[in-house]
Amino acid sequence: MEPRNFDTIKRIPVLVQVVLGSATMPVAALMKLGRGAVVPLDHRVGEPVDVVVNGRVIARGEVVVVEDDNSRFGVQLTEIVGPSADDASA
Repeated sequence: MEPRNFDTIKRIPVLVQVVLGSATMPVAALMKLGRGAVVPLDHRVGEPVDVVVNGRVIARGEVVVVEDDNSRFGVQLTEIVGPSADDASA
């Protein structure tokens, strides 16, 4: 691949999400939620969070406070996840 083409690929935006956890509940319970409601998630405090890029888990990490701005959170990566068996067969 030519370096110029690689530079083009490096500029493609991707959606990065950090998944703190998930919950399953009936629609009736969801409809009862209001301001101040707490939805318990399946992750516990201190467990790694998933870093997802375009729908695929690529890493895990710990939630941290951003040093330059104490009002923002970030993720410190602790593990890079290799390709899954599904990715290898594609």
